[in-house]
Order: sequence, then structure tokens, then C-alpha cells
Amino acid sequence: MNAADDVLTILRTRSLSGVLEREIEKAILAGEIPAGKRVNENLLATRFGTSRGPVREALRALEGLGLVELIPNRGVFIRQPELEEAIEIYDVRTVLFGHAGKLLAERATETVIARLRDYLEQMEAAARSRDFDSYYPLNLAFHEFIIDSCGNATLAAQYRGLVKKLHLFRARSLVQGGGLEVSNSEHREMVDAVAARDPERAQRAHAEHVARAKARLIAACRKAAGEAQPQPN
Repeated sequence: MNAADDVLTILRTRSLSGVLEREIEKAILAGEIPAGKRVNENLLATRFGTSRGPVREALRALEGLGLVELIPNRGVFIRQPELEEAIEIYDVRTVLFGHAGKLLAERATETVIARLRDYLEQMEAAARSRDFDSYYPLNLAFHEFIIDSCGNATLAAQYRGLVKKLHLFRARSLVQGGGLEVSNSEHREMVDAVAARDPERAQRAHAEHVARAKARLIAACRKAAGEAQPQPN
């Protein structure tokens, strides 16, 4: 194999590992590989019709994002942050997302506002039918669009680094206590504040949305812990 062939092989492997990273991430978020479980590299390689090399590259990338962790002599496991860590991340996310809302209110075009309202309507339809499988990806896309549209690339990079670690927690908080409808009501206030071109109101609405999501998560975790306790005879 000559130098050119070596370069092509590297490029193909990197491209494939990028595709695998996205597909494995989807499987994790869908719960196909539960939190705390060991990742079977052979099964993934078979599933995607590839060798273990690109799978390992994809898993290393996911480790950097906080979704998996490599435990020496044991393998790769789906990472579930401790609740205390998740709460700390939510607190930082509250500040970042609030500032994103403020920036968005200062610069949003009518096209951006129309796109936000379109997300709202789609999520509202999914919430009414209790269709979590449709609601959750829309919810993620809605928040991503806000971050992408706020005009601060440094904020966006920091925000994404945090929320990658919270996917499993965010999914849990949404399905507890009427989370879909309640969450979308908060989304509507966020969009209304942006549409009103009111930076302070938008900052408050975006920050309060994350703070309330944190509260829903804590309540869901406490409920799960209580149900897991053995009941007295």
C-alpha cells in the first residue's frame, strides 16, 4: 500500500467512525443500551457491518462527550452521571441558556421567530398525543436552534459540552409529572419574550425553564428512589 492509499484508508475510517458515533449515540439515547451497561463492541460491529476499529474510534469520541466511560480491564460502559453532578450541570446550563435567550431577543429575525413558533406547534401536537418519541427530538432541536441563533459561538460550544452529559436525565425529567405539556408551556413564554424583543424577559424565561427542568428531574429521581425501596409488610 502506498502513501496515497494510507491517506484514503485513514479518511474512510474517520468518516465511518463519525457516522458510527452518531448512530451509537442515537441507540444510547433511545435506551437500546441502558445506562450502566457494558457496550458490546462485537455486536455493534456486526450491527453496522464494520470492523471493531471504527467502533472503537466512535466510542472514544463518545467518551469525550461524556456518554460512555472506559473502565480499565472491564470495557466501555454507558455513563450515567450522578444526580449531584447533573444538578451542578443544570445550574451552569441555567446561566448559559438564560444568556442565550437574552442575545436571541436582541437579534432574532422574523424568520427565526417563525421557525421557533413552528417548533412550538409541532411539540404541542406531540405533547397532546403523549408521543414522547416525536416530542424529544423536536425538543432537542428547538433548544439547539436557540443556541445556534443566539450569535455566540463560544457560548454554544460550552453549552453543547454540558448538555451532552444530560441527555439521559433530560429524557427522564420530561416523562414525569406532565413534563411534555408543562415544558412546552415554558417554551411558549420563551418564544413570546423573544418575539417581543424583550431581552430581560427572554433571559428570565430561558433561565427559569432550565431551573424548572432541574426541579422536575430531582422530583423524578426521588420518586424512583422511593419506589425502589422495599415496602414494609
